Amino acid sequence: MREIPMPYVKANQVGIVLFVVVSIALQTPWLLAVLWAIQVAGLLTRGRFNLFVRIAKPFLRTEGKETQAEVLQRFNNTLAVIFLTLSLISFALGWTAAGTVFAVLLLAAAGVALLGYCIGCTMYYQYKRITHKLRHG
Repeated sequence: MREIPMPYVKANQVGIVLFVVVSIALQTPWLLAVLWAIQVAGLLTRGRFNLFVRIAKPFLRTEGKETQAEVLQRFNNTLAVIFLTLSLISFALGWTAAGTVFAVLLLAAAGVALLGYCIGCTMYYQYKRITHKLRHG
């Protein structure tokens, strides 16, 4: 199983937080579209073309650092893309409040992850537990 160094995971989370905060503060939903593109590129390339990681990589030390299973990172990245997609669709439809709510939910998840609690990891664990029970009775 491939592991992702936590400094790379954190770099992505910081990027998400910064983009969402600036987007909300400046009321510029197009920044969320840029963030969406960054997250989709990372998802489609298994993290190799995540702009936040590529920028931060030369400055990060990963030897001996904690890691996260790639499957968890991909699950969390998928959740980010879903929330960004829902936010962008909402803004495109003129539903500013809904667009902001989806962006804030992503901000909260990434912010809490930076503080040490991975909501997506908890969701993944529950998903795996439920699907295992369904398959094995």
